[in-house]
Formats: sequence, structure tokens, C-alpha cells
Amino acid sequence: MLSELADGKKVTGLKQTRRAVLDGSAVRVYIAEDAEMRLRRELIDICRAHDVPYVDITSMEELGQACGIHIGASSAALLRQ
Repeated sequence: MLSELADGKKVTGLKQTRRAVLDGSAVRVYIAEDAEMRLRRELIDICRAHDVPYVDITSMEELGQACGIHIGASSAALLRQ
């Protein structure tokens, strides 16, 4: 499932991911399990409210690598094509 982030259109980081969910452009959201709990809860609540599926990823480092960036990412959203 993470491979779709490497090939697909995406945004990374909490603010951009939140914006993508709220404006309806997010197909799926990925959230790092080691991200700050308050931020995780907020994003999960937004995803549930907007019927956007989300996937827990083990670490910010793993999510950042899957997105092709050299730093960790707390969250990412796969966008509609």
C-alpha cells in the first residue's frame, strides 16, 4: 500500500494532509504511529468525519521514505489523479 505513495500524487505533513481531506482531494491518508498523539487524534477524527480511509504506518521515518523525502513525515495523503 505504501508503494502507491511513491508513484502517485501526494502531499506530506499535517497541514497539507488536513487540507487535502477537508477539500475532498484525499483518497487515502497515512499516519505515522510515532507522530504526536494529539495530532494523530485530530487527523483521525477529520478522516472519519469526511469518510476518508486512513492507514497507520509504523514510523515517521518509514512514511517519509515511502514519500521519497529524506526526513520523517507525520502524515501523508494520496490525492485524486
